[in-house]
Amino acid sequence: MNSWLEIEEFSQLVNLDISAIQSLIDEGKLISKEEEGQCFVEVSRSAQALIPATRGIVLEDAYESSSVTMSSEFVEKTVGAILSLHEKVLDAKEETLDALKGENHFLKEALFSVQELCDEDRKVIETLTKQLELLQDELEFTKRKYKMMWNKAVESYTPPTK
Repeated sequence: MNSWLEIEEFSQLVNLDISAIQSLIDEGKLISKEEEGQCFVEVSRSAQALIPATRGIVLEDAYESSSVTMSSEFVEKTVGAILSLHEKVLDAKEETLDALKGENHFLKEALFSVQELCDEDRKVIETLTKQLELLQDELEFTKRKYKMMWNKAVESYTPPTK
């Protein structure tokens, strides 16, 4: 995957003059292309041309007066390690997303099952409620029947005389 920057942006990125970048392009050390009158420099492959192969890179500590020299090989290995770690993080992220999608699918299925059970329970409750109402009506009818029967028995009852 190629990343292209305008020569001005590339100049600011690598902290070089445009004329120095143009001379590197002319020497063939940097890859460039012209589009619509603008010069673009390819970033990833051109970066390796800017890292000196034989001499080291000197980093000066702003707080101390010491400096550390690193070879371009060390810098390349470090960048490679960082990119490798980045890829591992992306892979782990993908695995996590896949696991979460699977878990969400499982939870959705469980929710549908619980909803079906709840619907069945509602139907059973409705049926039992109707049966209870019928039994209550029957009980009331039976109470009225016995009340009428016993009232007649009490009215027609004559106590025995002695």
